[in-house]
Amino acid sequence: MTGPAPLRLGVVGAGGFATFLTGALRDLPEVTVTVVADPDTDRAARLSGILAARPVPDWRALVTADDVDVVVVATPPAGHAETTLAALRAGRHVFCEKPLAITADEAVAIRDAVAATGRVLVVDHVLRYNPVLRALARLRDRRFAVPPGSDPLLGPVRRLAFENDASDEDLGPEHWFWDERVSGGIFVEHGVHFFDAADALVGATPESVQGILGHRTGADLVDLAVATTRYPDGAVATFAHGFSHAHRCERQLMRIDFGTAEARVTGWIPVHATLDLWTDDAGAALVEHLPARAADLLAVEGHRLRDAAVTVTVHRHAGPADARERGRPRQLPHHCRITLDLGGEAAKPYVYAESVRAAMHDLVRCVRTGDRPAAGVTEGATAVTVAAAAARSAREGRTVHLGRSA
Repeated sequence: MTGPAPLRLGVVGAGGFATFLTGALRDLPEVTVTVVADPDTDRAARLSGILAARPVPDWRALVTADDVDVVVVATPPAGHAETTLAALRAGRHVFCEKPLAITADEAVAIRDAVAATGRVLVVDHVLRYNPVLRALARLRDRRFAVPPGSDPLLGPVRRLAFENDASDEDLGPEHWFWDERVSGGIFVEHGVHFFDAADALVGATPESVQGILGHRTGADLVDLAVATTRYPDGAVATFAHGFSHAHRCERQLMRIDFGTAEARVTGWIPVHATLDLWTDDAGAALVEHLPARAADLLAVEGHRLRDAAVTVTVHRHAGPADARERGRPRQLPHHCRITLDLGGEAAKPYVYAESVRAAMHDLVRCVRTGDRPAAGVTEGATAVTVAAAAARSAREGRTVHLGRSA
C-alpha cells in the first residue's frame, strides 16, 4: 500500500541558502523539488541539475506551474512578500525563509492572504524546531509533569536575554545584508529568529518594545542592534545582535530566568543547555527520571536525533526546605542540574539541517491534516511586527507599544 504522493516544491532562488535548504530536504520522502527559478540562469541550471529539476529564469512562471504544490522562497528578504503573496493567490502552499517580510504591513497582507486562501504557510524559524528549546518549553508544560497536570518543573519566564556576537567576515561592505531596503535591517533580517523564540518560551507576544542601534566607528553602517521587549505578565526579554567579529570569536548565549531555575543555552543554533534549579520532592523525582525520558523530552517530529543526551545530578536536601519567592512560601530543599546536549559544537550543521527538515515536515503534515504549523503565518507576522517596531523605536528614540495582534 503506497502513501500520498510527495508534495512538489518549486524553489525561488538558487543561491547558497537554497542549496543548503534543498540539501537538508533531499531524503525527506514527503517532498520532491521539481522547479528552480533564478534570474542567474547558470545558478538555476546548476542547482536544478543537482536536484533533477527543471530550471526557469522567472519566478512568476514557477508559482503558477502545474508541477508545483509548494513554493519555497529562498531569496533575499526584500522579495519575500511579493513572491509569497503571488504564490498564495495562485493556490500554492508556501515555505518562506525568514523574515516573512521586511515591513509590518507586508506581513499583515500575507497573514490576510493565508486566511483568504486557506493555504499552509511555514516560516523557516528553525528555533521553533530545535530540540533544546522544545525541551525547555516541555518542562514548562503541565502535560510533561509527573503526574500529568501537576505543577511543571519550570515556572513562567521572568526574564530572557540573548547575546549574539556574530561574524562579519563574509559580509563585505557591498553585501545586501547591510542595505535595509533589501534586508530590512538587523532587527528584521536576523532578530526575528529570537523575537519568535522568546515568544515560544514565554508563551505570549510582547506588548511593547524599545530599540537602540550602534554604528561602526567612522561609518554610517549599523552593526549592533539591541532591543528590549515587555510581555503582558511582566516578563522582560533583551536581545543584542552584533556583526563585527572574526568567525573564531563568535559567541552566542541565551539566559532564561524561571525564578527557581536558570537555563543557559549556547549557540544561535542551540546544541547545548544547562539548567540549574531548586525544587521540591516532586520536581526532584521528575528530574531523576529525565534521562529515561530523553527521547520524549527532546522529540521534534521530522527531526532525527543523533548523539543526543540528557544528564542530571540531584543533590537532595542541599538547603533548608522553607523559602520565599515573590512573597509566597515555597518548599525548595533540592538542588538539581540538567544538561541537554545534541552532540556539541560539531553537531551544529546537522542540527540546523534537521530543524529545516522538521519545519518542512510540519508544512506537509499540516497540508494533509489541516492542523496549524508551529511556525506559521501568525508567528512569522508577529516576529516581523515586533522587529519593525524595534527599528522604529531606535529611529524615534521612544518605546513603541504594540497592539494585541503583534
